[in-house]
Amino acid sequence: MIFAVRDHSKDDSGEEDKRLFVVEEEFAQPLKTMRREGNILSVTIRDAWDHGDLHPLTKNNRISATGAHISIVGHITRKELLRLLTETEQGNGFANRFLWVLARRSNVIARPKGIPPEALAPLVARLREAFEFARTVEEMDLDRNAGQMWEAVYEGLSEGKPGLLGAVISRGEAQVMRLACVYALLGCSHMIDSDHLEAALALWEYTETSARFIFGDRTGDPVADRILAALRVQGEMTDTEINNLFGRNMKAARTQAALELLRDSGRVVPATRETEGRPATIWRITN
Repeated sequence: MIFAVRDHSKDDSGEEDKRLFVVEEEFAQPLKTMRREGNILSVTIRDAWDHGDLHPLTKNNRISATGAHISIVGHITRKELLRLLTETEQGNGFANRFLWVLARRSNVIARPKGIPPEALAPLVARLREAFEFARTVEEMDLDRNAGQMWEAVYEGLSEGKPGLLGAVISRGEAQVMRLACVYALLGCSHMIDSDHLEAALALWEYTETSARFIFGDRTGDPVADRILAALRVQGEMTDTEINNLFGRNMKAARTQAALELLRDSGRVVPATRETEGRPATIWRITN
C-alpha cells in the first residue's frame, strides 16, 4: 500500500499522485494478515487515517510516503468480521477508523444491466466539477448555523459507549466532521452549512445503527462473550457450570475477570444459592 504512494528517493522516482483508492472484496484476508507477528498493516492504516505520513520502521522496507490520501472499501460477512477482528484491533483504534455499513441485496436480478450513459454522464460531470473545486480549497470552516448545530451534537458524538460497540464507534465526532467536509466539497463550497452537517449526521446514524446490529452488546472479550451467550440460554449458571463451558481448561482467574467485566457493565448480576455445603455463587443475566 505504501509503495503505491511512495515518495521520491535517490533510487526511485516515486509517485507524484498521493491518492490511493483500495477496494478489498475479501476484507477477511487483511484481518488475517494483521494477526501475524511483526505485521505493520494495522499501524499503516491508522497512520493513513490520522495524517497520511507513512514511515514504517522495518529493516527490509525503507520506503515512505508523505501526505498520502488513502481510502479503503472492504467487504466482509458479519460472521467473518466477528471471528477475525481481534481484541487488539478492537482496542487499538483500527476498527473505529472505519465506517461500518450493513448492506443487504435488495433485488435478485439474473441479467443486470449497466447504468445508461445518459443517466451516468451528468453524475460524472458533477463529480468532476466538485473534484476540480476541491483542489483549490485549502481550509474549511462551519458557517454560523452549522457551528451552532455542531456545538449541540458534539457532546453526544464524543461520549463513550461501553463494550465492543463503543470501541468501534468511538471516533464519531471526527468521522462526522470529515463526512460534512466531503458533502460541502461535493456542493462546491468551502463552508460547511447546516445541510452538509445534517447529511453527515444522517450517514453517521446509519453506520452507528449498522455497528450496533453487527457487534450487538458484545464486550470484545471472547471469554466474557461466550459466558454471556450461555447465560442467555440457561438464564443462570454457577461458577462450576461456567468453568465447564471451557472444559476446565480455562484458569479460574480468567473466567472471574470476564464475569467482573460482565457485572461492571450491567450485563449479569451475582446471587447466592444455599446448598447442603458451602453456599454457591450463581450468575444471572440481567434484563
